[in-house]
Amino acid sequence: MTRIKRGYIARRRRTKMRLSASNFRGAHRRLTRPMNQQTTRALGSAHRDRSRKKRDFRRLWITRINAVIREIKVFYSYSVFIHNLYKKHSLLNRKILAQIAISNRNCVSMISNSINSNELITFLRFFLQQGMKMTFPGE
Repeated sequence: MTRIKRGYIARRRRTKMRLSASNFRGAHRRLTRPMNQQTTRALGSAHRDRSRKKRDFRRLWITRINAVIREIKVFYSYSVFIHNLYKKHSLLNRKILAQIAISNRNCVSMISNSINSNELITFLRFFLQQGMKMTFPGE
């Protein structure tokens, strides 16, 4: 009886898995079954943590804005500040507000004053004309 040689498809599949498991340690890198299990688990964790990262950054921005608002005593709470921003149809989101709160606390008080009066659009035009450069974490 002649010898039957297997095809290349299973080998190609394992090679693909080995490439993704090349940074693992021990048997998770060398043996096929633990390699498959660990790679599947790693991909699942990566998928879960992409959503978690967005959630964590939003929590961080809210914490920063709330801390500055309470420190400079503009509003009593973060929720009132955000509610007033939405009532004025402001284009400032939490990410930009957190960056402004870190870089220049006086701007937050100016924003809140302009929310209370009807000068928010004028303030935003002034802010953009000054050419303030903002850098964001993760960019």
